[in-house]
Amino acid sequence: MRETNKNPHINVGAAILMSLFVLLFFAFIGRFFYIEWTHAVSGVDGEKVDLMELGQEKWTRSKILEADRGTIYDRTGENELATDIPSFTLRAILDQNYDEYVKDIDETASKLAPIIEMKESDIKEILSREEVFQVEFGSAGKNLSLTKKEKIEELDLPGVGFIPTKTRLYPNEEFASHLLGFTNENEKGVQEGLLGLEKQLNKYLVPQPGKETYQSDRQGFRLPYGNENITPSKSGNDVYLTIDEKIQLFMERAMNEAQEKYNPERMTAIVADPDTGKILAMGNRPTFDPNLRDISNYTNMAISSFEPGSTMKIFTLAAAIEEGVYSGDELYQSGRYKVPGGSVPDHNNGEGWGVISFDEGIRNSSNVAASILVKEKLGFDRYKDYLSKFGFEKKTGIDLPGEGTSQITYSGELERISTGFGQGSTITPIQQVQAATSIANGGKMMKPYVIEKIVDPDSNKVKLNHEPKVVGEPISKETAAHTREILRSVVTDGTGTPYNIEGYTIAGKTGTAQISQGAKGYMSGYGNNVFSFIGMAPAEDPELIVYVAVDRPQLEYPELGSDPVSLIFNTIMKNSLQYLNIDPIEKKETNSKKQVDENGSVLKDVTGMDVKQAKKELGGDLEVLALGKGEVVSQSPHAGSKILDGERIILQTKDKVTMPNITGWSLADVMKLVELMDLKPNMMGSGYVTKQGIKPGSVVKKGDYLVAELKTPSAEEKPAEKSDEATEAITD
Repeated sequence: MRETNKNPHINVGAAILMSLFVLLFFAFIGRFFYIEWTHAVSGVDGEKVDLMELGQEKWTRSKILEADRGTIYDRTGENELATDIPSFTLRAILDQNYDEYVKDIDETASKLAPIIEMKESDIKEILSREEVFQVEFGSAGKNLSLTKKEKIEELDLPGVGFIPTKTRLYPNEEFASHLLGFTNENEKGVQEGLLGLEKQLNKYLVPQPGKETYQSDRQGFRLPYGNENITPSKSGNDVYLTIDEKIQLFMERAMNEAQEKYNPERMTAIVADPDTGKILAMGNRPTFDPNLRDISNYTNMAISSFEPGSTMKIFTLAAAIEEGVYSGDELYQSGRYKVPGGSVPDHNNGEGWGVISFDEGIRNSSNVAASILVKEKLGFDRYKDYLSKFGFEKKTGIDLPGEGTSQITYSGELERISTGFGQGSTITPIQQVQAATSIANGGKMMKPYVIEKIVDPDSNKVKLNHEPKVVGEPISKETAAHTREILRSVVTDGTGTPYNIEGYTIAGKTGTAQISQGAKGYMSGYGNNVFSFIGMAPAEDPELIVYVAVDRPQLEYPELGSDPVSLIFNTIMKNSLQYLNIDPIEKKETNSKKQVDENGSVLKDVTGMDVKQAKKELGGDLEVLALGKGEVVSQSPHAGSKILDGERIILQTKDKVTMPNITGWSLADVMKLVELMDLKPNMMGSGYVTKQGIKPGSVVKKGDYLVAELKTPSAEEKPAEKSDEATEAITD
């Protein structure tokens, strides 16, 4: 007999389990096909998560593609004034799950400490941090040079590596620092301009970083057939300035010498091309090295306002000539000029020079002469119009940040008169330079600027281009010439004699400004003034304007305020004129006589000849120096130049270049050598070379600095020249 199931509940339970299993199976299969079809699942918060994107994110790596900040060049386009260079940030991996990590903290700290100049204990503290994958070492581990990187790599320390970065380099260090400015890394790790042109042009200079994405394995290595995507980086735009590196170097060296010798509170100097308004050099003291940013003075004195002193008499004179009210032969009583509430004294304590002509008054920097011109000849309203025409009532608009605002005090009669000789009102040096371009440039006043052009380095497309701009014609060409003629006499026979440079015609005007202490009045004491000079050369047709101001130099009697100013001015002007191949007047006169003689007046081309043949070809009337033997590859002066009998000719050959003995050479001859060998000159003084920085016979490379000290043989025998202006003041 067949046995029946005694427990029917077992079959029912099994059926239920089987049904649940089948349902779960089909649910799983359905879910599988759903995910396969949609690539999505629900996240913890209920939102759908795309598994494909999640996988891509897990195995996809990305890195930033760095680009260079734009380079700042001088006007030649060959000399970099600010540029990016490769640097490195030191890092150390601490995660022991990674193949390469720091295994010996003590050894790593002791070996790194002397290289990155960081305390060993501080390094140990950083390397002992927990639950971090990687650490850096603050400022000590940033901006490391290639040399330091290589030293650390030689240590072969596990876990220690580098992150490639960029560092902003200013190759000339303390060079036009307030003009160039500097950068610093912002919170995003990008170099940002904080001063000067770096700040002004930051939007042009800043680069656009790119990005690269790729797929990798668990160890982070790139998969050979993974997806890749690259967004290229774009370098910042390059900036070309009007600054000439060599003229700027003349300025920097001269100011350094004055700083060392006279230790003034501050100084500023500007060199400009009067035909265009281009600023060829601009410097200040105190200065700083933008690589180190050890900054004590953020103010660019060249564009800051202060009382100008007697350099303002240039424009008072020009206005009177233009209006036809100036007669140089007319006589007046010098000494004091009475005004309501007091009197205007001449700078020699009101003694004056008796009854003199107005031309003599200008040469002697007479305050009384300027007062008469303002009040009696021009009249206050007409003179005020000329202050505006010369641009003293508004900023020049120079393309630099932080230009100061002038303040023309013109309410009472005394204030109006004193403006005519530069007291009581404040203006900026750059305003004076702009106004002086009208004197030098036939009446046309040129806007000053320092940015020549901005160029995209990838496409060479010009983003910004500056052209010379006439901003006014306050005087006629004839007035400009007449004014220069009188200013020339200031230098030959007046207060400007310390600025008379042998061989060149200088026209200019001295200034001695008092320093206001507000309610306390003006500073007193020997040397407590701002001494200045603005000059142009050659006087007949100026190629350069140079302005120099020295604030409170440490003078010892009988030293004069003109001593530090003329040291700077004369060095800059003479070196710059020679560098620009502007012949001294004696040379021009001799050349004009020699043009009649066709033999020897024009230098022949001897390149390609051997030295012996070249010397024979040039003849015996010239002093020929050959740098090496064999074939001549270049010569100075260049072929076709007008030359004088006995002039030094320098020939360069294919041989390795060594420094000749230049003792006894004139500055003109030294500059020939500098040009031929492509050296950076640092000429101190005037006359003939007495010392040279590079020893004779030393191998010389392109771009080396040549330091030379020059002295005039009879300088010690000459008596002191005429003193410059004493303190100019208004007394009651």
